[in-house]
Amino acid sequence: MPTTDTAGSTALRIARKTAQAGAAALLLAGTAHAADYEMVIGHLYPEDPMSNEVQPSLLHFESLVESATGGAIDVQIFAGSQLGNEVESGKQTQAGRTMQATVMSSGAMSSFFSDYQIITSPFLFNDYLTARAYFDGEWHADFMKGAIEESGLRYLGTFDDGGGFVALTTNKRLVKTVEDLEGLKIRVEENPAHVAIMKALGASATPLPWGEVHTALSTGLADGQFNAPGISTAYKLYEVTDYTTLSGHVYNSTTFVVSEKWFQSLPEEYQEAISVAAREAVKIGHGIAALQAINGWTESCKVFDECYVLPASERTKMAEIARPAWREWVTNDFGVDEALVEELWAEVARISAAEKATSVSLYAD
Repeated sequence: MPTTDTAGSTALRIARKTAQAGAAALLLAGTAHAADYEMVIGHLYPEDPMSNEVQPSLLHFESLVESATGGAIDVQIFAGSQLGNEVESGKQTQAGRTMQATVMSSGAMSSFFSDYQIITSPFLFNDYLTARAYFDGEWHADFMKGAIEESGLRYLGTFDDGGGFVALTTNKRLVKTVEDLEGLKIRVEENPAHVAIMKALGASATPLPWGEVHTALSTGLADGQFNAPGISTAYKLYEVTDYTTLSGHVYNSTTFVVSEKWFQSLPEEYQEAISVAAREAVKIGHGIAALQAINGWTESCKVFDECYVLPASERTKMAEIARPAWREWVTNDFGVDEALVEELWAEVARISAAEKATSVSLYAD
């Protein structure tokens, strides 16, 4: 897993890159325009743009912003947790001095904006059309304005982490029904929402850091785990688990945020450039993530002993069990207003119906 750096090495890295940029400007003998602002973005994903959706999307964001501002904003991207883990990067982004933007998972985002925990709702989306329309829509944008007041972080967009929908991998039996989960020890992130979901479905949740997953599965400490299909193949989890089920019980996402303090220091036209570029970058990220998810699942069915796609009827059955238990946890233990949960579910249902109606009216009538 990515490692973190000290504040000293963070400053050194940024200073080194700044010095390199300055040297390049001198070589151009006045043809280059010195940037008025630096926008340093840190994230935990690998620097290889072929391995994830965040890095290539941010590279495109960089080119759009620098072009739109005539080089007045110099975007610098530090991948692989070079500037710290998610929480550390979030804190640096809040301050807006050494880092101006970052990308965080739902668990990390919830530590800065507590109501964001509602996005961990089990079986929140049934399909990509609904998920993308929700995250790119007005309700979620308005909801995320709460992050400005609570943490000083402005929302720029949502990436589908590894493709969004997760798949289970198990080493005792293939999961085809909720009964098949009974008694299985499922490794989960150190996220209480995932613990609540697994317990509701009859499994025993085993919170473990990512670095311990392979060993836990090989030794029997855990009987299974869930992640994006591409993660299961990239980390060769088929070596320690035999079966995989595309369950989609969780939709993993990451949130692109910028320091509100820094953002407000910019001229209005630069604020607009960043906002517009972020929307295009997120849209591009959707396609890249979908490709990774499809390729990951196709490869999974080649390397696992058995693969299975959970049918809609079984997903509905599991949702009817998991969602009430999760709602009780998120309202009683985490303190989220139950009315907000119900409003989220109602909005997703509305979007789902609207997307279906649009598809039918445009292409089936």
